[in-house]
Amino acid sequence: MTQFARRGRLSPDVAAGRRRVLDSVRQHVPRTSAEPPLVLVACSGGPDSLALAAAAAHFARRGTLRVGAVVVDHGLQEDSAAVAARAARTLEQTGLAPVVVTAVTVRRDAGGPEMAARTARYAGIAEVVGRTGADAVLLGHTLDDQAESVLLGLARGSGTRSLAGMPPVRELDGVTYLRPFLDLSRAQTLEICAAEQLEPWHDPTNRDTTLMRSRVRHRVLPLLEDELGPGLARALARSAAILGPDADCLDGAAGELLERARAAAPELPGSLALDLATVRAAHPALRRRALSAAVVAAGGQTPAYERLGALDEFAAGHGAAGPVQMAGKVSVWRRRPTAGTRGPGHLELVRPRPASATRPASASPEERREG
Repeated sequence: MTQFARRGRLSPDVAAGRRRVLDSVRQHVPRTSAEPPLVLVACSGGPDSLALAAAAAHFARRGTLRVGAVVVDHGLQEDSAAVAARAARTLEQTGLAPVVVTAVTVRRDAGGPEMAARTARYAGIAEVVGRTGADAVLLGHTLDDQAESVLLGLARGSGTRSLAGMPPVRELDGVTYLRPFLDLSRAQTLEICAAEQLEPWHDPTNRDTTLMRSRVRHRVLPLLEDELGPGLARALARSAAILGPDADCLDGAAGELLERARAAAPELPGSLALDLATVRAAHPALRRRALSAAVVAAGGQTPAYERLGALDEFAAGHGAAGPVQMAGKVSVWRRRPTAGTRGPGHLELVRPRPASATRPASASPEERREG
């Protein structure tokens, strides 16, 4: 007998979980037809995602939402197919439909093992969304997961965006992902499963302390809570909630700066140009974000702290006229003003060239010397 059919007082954790699911979907998934929106719960069968599925299933039974699920079989354990099948049966018994099991291939060369699994997982989920026409996907990340993300960001020496942790809503490859449980603890999801009489699967890799996140979960956070007092995980998650809107604001302002700098620079076929006067006049917090975004827009990768600092110094006019090399094989040159223009000139971010080309075709010896 599940919580929804049990007489008496509703579990506070079940009520909290249901409320957060409905609030998240109502806020971020517009209703475009008379039919309720279809959301998929990404479920491994673990306590967090199973509790999320139970909370969402309540609204499927009421007709408020259509709720299905996607179960990703990563194929990393001998019994992974059986675990995925068991999770699918549980979800179907809970009332979710459709329930789709999708097997993915984890490429071991795609970063570390955690990143490789994540890349494969999101690709598999996106494929199922395309097949089902789902409006959004619900992810079961909790307050504890958020705290771990913030600590990992601190360990990497990351900036505001990374310290903001996982956003409650995210668009990725055309898919809307929602995280309704970011302010619920892992203990609360266990309580929800118990109240709903659901038996979650406990992934043995979560105890593997050779993985960084697992070490943070089982060693670092407990030690910090012992030394600094209880409630640290909630405080870290609260910091992420504060920093998220701050990062959004700064990123938005930096995007506007990037557009102004591009609009004021000459058009260069095959390259991305930024007006130096516009870039130099900006606040450092916006300037560095805009330069980072420009590297990505030119086909490169988000620069690390040291590389971004070098690019910032370069834009300020220090050193030779270039090139400065960015990750993703993007070269950055500092150019003189074009004929008939005034000001310090512009930056040119160049995509990779054929091996025979040692520099951009637009660069003359005088430009390379920058006078």
